[in-house]
Amino acid sequence: MFDAETLVSNRERAAVLALMARRKVEWNRLAGAIEEKGSALRLLDELEGVNENRLFEVEGARVTLDQLEEQVIAYEREAIRLVTVLDAGYPANLRMVHDRPPALFVRGELDAGDERSAALVGSRKASPAGIEKAEEIARDLVASGYVVFSGLAAGIDTAAHQATLAAGGRTVAVIGTGLRHSFPKQNAALQERIARESAVVSQFWPGQEPRKWTFPQRNAVMSGLARATIVVEAGKMSGARMQARLAIEHGKPAFLLRSLLRHKWAQTYAESRPSTYVVDSGEEVISHLERLYSNRLALTA
Repeated sequence: MFDAETLVSNRERAAVLALMARRKVEWNRLAGAIEEKGSALRLLDELEGVNENRLFEVEGARVTLDQLEEQVIAYEREAIRLVTVLDAGYPANLRMVHDRPPALFVRGELDAGDERSAALVGSRKASPAGIEKAEEIARDLVASGYVVFSGLAAGIDTAAHQATLAAGGRTVAVIGTGLRHSFPKQNAALQERIARESAVVSQFWPGQEPRKWTFPQRNAVMSGLARATIVVEAGKMSGARMQARLAIEHGKPAFLLRSLLRHKWAQTYAESRPSTYVVDSGEEVISHLERLYSNRLALTA
């Protein structure tokens, strides 16, 4: 069975899952290794040989490659689409970063227009002023034709998603659990709406529950998916601060609201980290993005 658009077989997608489960290649090198071979089946065969009786540990069960292929089809019946680095539909922005995941689980539809996007993130325990600023920036991004990525967490993330939807824009949620879960639980209805109207994305197996380690990995993928990261509020140990660092490592701009400069980490980033911008409004963010990306496009034209 093949996807009519990308001509990647479900057997190949199953092999990507097998490689993810086997972990014989470091997770942050696996996508590149698959792309270099041009085939997950070929890489799997070279690493350990492929036969229908070989077992892979997946979500607590030992399954064969044949059963993994059946699982890919079962995911589709569950409205979960597996998009691998072999698929043409793998997000363009994410394909350019070194620590991209080999596959994404998606509810809804990714779109080529998602390339023109920004991640809007911040504290779960957001202040009223922070919520208001996140909503304002989201509206500005929508008005300028940007897709808004966020993490569907409480606080700033929720405000970013809701304001984008209210403004008639497209918002994509990148979550820190598998797609069968919602975190926090009170965002379950919002998660369903985003999946229905745009897309909810996870790099984790659908049954993965929230864990401390899943959210930092989620931040890395969200940074990769968007052109830039905008941090509204963030403490010293927050995931939003981590995402600003990851964006810089990915060679992407990180925008810090001026109010963040009361934190030492934000002062350090503003003074010494390249591609870090201190801003007061969404309009400033957009002005920088239009200038930065028009310059990059001119260089590659």
